[in-house]
Amino acid sequence: MFESKLPNLGTSIFSQMSALANQFSAINLSQGFPEFDAPELLKKQLNHYVLEGVNQYSPSSGVPRLQQQIAKLIKRKYNANINANEQVTVTSGATEALFVAIQAIVRKGDEVIVFDPAYDSYQPAIELAGGRSVHVALHAPDYAIDWSVVTKAITANTRAIIINTPHNPSGKTLKQADIDKLRSLVAQHDLYVISDEVYEHITFDQQPHLSVLRDDALFTKSFVISSFGKTFHSTGWKMGYCIAPAELAVEFRKIHQYVTFSSFTPAQHALADMLEQQGEHVDELSEFYQQKRDVLSNALKESRFTVLPSEGTYFLLLDYSDVSELNDVEFCHWLAEQAGVAAIPLSVFYEKHSNDKVIRLCFAKNEATLIQAAEILCQL
Repeated sequence: MFESKLPNLGTSIFSQMSALANQFSAINLSQGFPEFDAPELLKKQLNHYVLEGVNQYSPSSGVPRLQQQIAKLIKRKYNANINANEQVTVTSGATEALFVAIQAIVRKGDEVIVFDPAYDSYQPAIELAGGRSVHVALHAPDYAIDWSVVTKAITANTRAIIINTPHNPSGKTLKQADIDKLRSLVAQHDLYVISDEVYEHITFDQQPHLSVLRDDALFTKSFVISSFGKTFHSTGWKMGYCIAPAELAVEFRKIHQYVTFSSFTPAQHALADMLEQQGEHVDELSEFYQQKRDVLSNALKESRFTVLPSEGTYFLLLDYSDVSELNDVEFCHWLAEQAGVAAIPLSVFYEKHSNDKVIRLCFAKNEATLIQAAEILCQL
């Protein structure tokens, strides 16, 4: 009988809920993808490069012009000086970058601290590298990190800490006190950091994104992961990148070259044009998504749900304690099948299922879709 390397994994909750949404014609606020299209310039330039015959392998670390534009973006946003050739690696999506970073540093018997609710790609990648995930649970309503718990979780086998800010699914952002404590623990215990920053350009209420790239000392032990799919509404392109100190980037690239070798060449050139010609798109993302957050939040004011604060990402959490006694998985199934709205239960992103009655909605949708979903939820 075949022995699986990942025996506990099945179909992802995103696939399950999207299938339910399709089956019952429910409004799909579950899977985190935009309902609207990528910018016109990006699509135009992709088509241009395809027709021009720019369709062969690009350098494994990325098209140099795109690497340079990424370095300029980092300088402009975080005042960090990055060597584009040595430190920027373009990847086939942020999930590939996360996988490669984990494989680069995690060895058999190593432990990696992750914060639940956690993106579901972290643990499988750690296990495939021979490591073990050590889960630190965050809970509603604030999802704040208790650093005393993190300190107690660190052992002689701890190799790395994975952070995610802005955080999917809670919508929380790390504050300066969090960064200070993380830096202290990394230095004290000689740890690495994998910083998942795919929603870096989507923060609300004038709050800055505190990228690891802003902190010189912390960055020396870090991989910073970003996503063009989130930034340019093009999740299906699967384009991302990793920024790391040169020494770590060398190890990252050793593995990257045998995972995808290189990423979609025409898209890389189109993305370079987008960053060069319409860089303001990045600066406008926060306001763009904050308006959508506010539309959905305001439309739910008369509902029996409690809306939890969203400081970033394009997700909003609802506490449904006053609506149903069902657990969150059961409630999400009922919600899609009976009410006609698809959402994501949070408990599936915990090692030990949380009893918080909280669901996640994606508001990367057109305003009419958000209002229609809210009208249904207000009737419950």
